[in-house]
Amino acid sequence: MALIRLRPVLMTALVASLGFVPMALNTGTGAEVQRSLATVVIGGVISSTLLTLFVLPILYGLLHKKDKIKTEEV
Repeated sequence: MALIRLRPVLMTALVASLGFVPMALNTGTGAEVQRSLATVVIGGVISSTLLTLFVLPILYGLLHKKDKIKTEEV
């Protein structure tokens, strides 16, 4: 299941991040606000993607292991 979801998750994060790159590199009017907003959004997309791909499966595995041990005891 994880291999099926890997490509769409990475593609979505990449498109969202690359979409904000012109805004992050902007030098025109209002660029001070746009640059900071774009960098925060890019960082959030990248960090949430990493959490989705690595941390959540680990937490699920740990919690699922505890459930499996409880059902074996019964």
